[in-house]
Amino acid sequence: QGDGIESPVSPAARAALRLRLRGVYPERAKRVEWASLRMTGFEKLCEIVARLRAPDGCPWDREQTHESLLPGLLEEAYEVVGAVCAHDTANLREELGDLLLLVVMHAQIANEGDHFQIDDVIAELVGKLVRRHPHVFATSNARDTGGVVKQWEAIKRKENKTGGANYLDTLPAALPALMRAQKAQAKASRVGFDWTDPADVIAKVEEEMRETKEAISSKNSAAIADEIGDLLFAVVNLARKNKLDAELVLQAATNKFVRRFSRLEKELKAQDKELGEVDLAEMDAIWNAVKVDANSKD
Repeated sequence: QGDGIESPVSPAARAALRLRLRGVYPERAKRVEWASLRMTGFEKLCEIVARLRAPDGCPWDREQTHESLLPGLLEEAYEVVGAVCAHDTANLREELGDLLLLVVMHAQIANEGDHFQIDDVIAELVGKLVRRHPHVFATSNARDTGGVVKQWEAIKRKENKTGGANYLDTLPAALPALMRAQKAQAKASRVGFDWTDPADVIAKVEEEMRETKEAISSKNSAAIADEIGDLLFAVVNLARKNKLDAELVLQAATNKFVRRFSRLEKELKAQDKELGEVDLAEMDAIWNAVKVDANSKD
């Protein structure tokens, strides 16, 4: 090929991409030899990533590894969440593209190491979706959501290649704490280990709060940490039993706090005062006024 690099996708020329490159990098477009107009958008993306990682490509892209891309991968995933929560479809489209770019980058790095290609990633995903939806592609009788989820878990356990001895061994250790807690609780629930009465969940939260207070009174740091952990775990379970995502609920609460604190700061500036120059009582009075005003607008 004209670039001296191996294409990560099926052979197809790249004239359409060259036309687009002319508008952004006219001097580079002249060096790229494309052969056909039949490339899909996804193939163009894969070709661009391969080109960026080529010996004469972008120095920054060439230096990237699976490990170096991890912070960006997490950041982009959270930015997708932010766009969804903001109901911003234009931003969601952009953020999904950024996330897709990192998926393709990881696949390209793996391809260069002769481990796997993007086609292998897609083939494995397609196979998994078909295998785990026998109620759609085969003869399973699972029809409601609960039955489908239990079926998915049963198939997943049979497919497990890690050899974990226990049911929760496959729980990802790298998940954020709230998300991991809720996922552990949900998985346990699917095999019947769960309260059926919501009152029992509330009672558990109250029990953990009492034990936390007792630990604080004891001034035992280890006990305090342990009980606060149990309390957080119980509150996550309360969110789950109310069909809420604990991570998103806490994110919303944090956003609310930030909005109200910013209004408090704005009110102080209107009085020619700054944060750190007023006492807690004065800030608390403003905070309560801001809270009442915010609640009236909700």
